[in-house]
Order: sequence, then structure tokens, then C-alpha cells
Amino acid sequence: MALLILSCNSDERDRNYQYMPNMYTPVGYEAYGEGDIFENGQEAKLPVEGTVIRGWLPYEYGDSLAGYQAAKAELKNPLDYTKENLSEGAELYTIYCAICHGDKGDGQGWLVQQEKILGVPAYDDQGRAITEGSVYHVMYHGINTMGSYASQTSEEELWQISHYVMKLKGALEGKEPRVELDSVPPIVQDVQYGTVTNILNDEQPAGGALEQDQTEQTANKTEE
Repeated sequence: MALLILSCNSDERDRNYQYMPNMYTPVGYEAYGEGDIFENGQEAKLPVEGTVIRGWLPYEYGDSLAGYQAAKAELKNPLDYTKENLSEGAELYTIYCAICHGDKGDGQGWLVQQEKILGVPAYDDQGRAITEGSVYHVMYHGINTMGSYASQTSEEELWQISHYVMKLKGALEGKEPRVELDSVPPIVQDVQYGTVTNILNDEQPAGGALEQDQTEQTANKTEE
């Protein structure tokens, strides 16, 4: 009778006896704390070698003169030259670059005018002959007294800034403005493999790629 009465406990928060309490009450470990169950006795671990964060790809050009020259000659901007990308690039340029390089890219930013820093070149400096690849490389690694902006900006944002810097360079050189696209070309899903591809201006049109996949699939079914 006593067991029956005890089993009718109306307090739902009281679990009575817990035969395996470690199943209900997990052990919390302090970050950077010590623990016998961890390798080397430390809770915090370094990422597995070769680990990269989501949405980031390793940058192949090293922080050296050779890396700079290679990026300058080889690296091309993967973003389309659209009004959206230029607008984003202009906004980011104002935040990170204009204070030294000037709103026009003439090397006469506010810090230069106040003589806080000296020797900031204009973007049309013939001795440097910057390219979109060299602009990205310098922003990524930094150069001389200019630090890296890789931690403050994403890869896409760096390329947007690069587009805007090259636009300022063209204006300083008196060149005709580059024609801007109204919008980014459509993203097309590959029917066969389910992958998503961004169709660039100089690549096969989206419809052609899809039609080719569908034609190949139809031919395969016919042969079967």
C-alpha cells in the first residue's frame, strides 16, 4: 500500500529515483578547461589539419614579391561587373580605403591631408600599374604600412572593392567607363548532376548548357 501511494506523486518535476543519472544530467566542461577524458588533458582543441571555414577557399598566392607578381598577372575578378557589385564596392571602399587613398583614388585621403601618413600612391601611378589581381592580393595580405583586410571582409567583398578601385583607376586615366551589367546572370541548376553553376558572360549561355544535358540524357535513353 505504501509503494502504491508513493507512486502516485503529483509533482511532475520530481523524477523520484534516477537509476542512471548521467543519462539525464550531462557533464559540462569549461572552455579551455582541464579534463582527464581529453587528449593532453585540455578541452579546447585545434581544428583538424587542412580544415577551412564554410564559404572560404584557400588563397594560393603567398605573401611575397613572387606571389604579388603572380597574382598581378594571373588573378582575374570572378564577379560580374554589375551596378550592384559596384555599389557594394563603393560603400566598402568608403569604409576601409578612402581615408588613406581618397574618394577619387588619387592618394589624397584625409589621413594624408593631415600628414598622418605619407607616400600613398594614386591608382593611376604608372610605376605600379595595378590590376584587379594585384588589388585583391594587396587587400588580402597587406603591403608596406597597409595591413591586411582579409579578416574584416569576405572574399566577395574584396572582389567588389577591387571592381570599384579599377573603376577609379580608369577615371583617373581618363578612360571611357566600363559598361555595367544591369544584374548578375542567372544561376542555373544542372539537371543531371544537381550542381549549381553561375553562368559568366564569356561562358556558354544557360539555356545551351541545359539543352545539352537534356539531349545527352535523351540519347542515352534511346540507346538503352
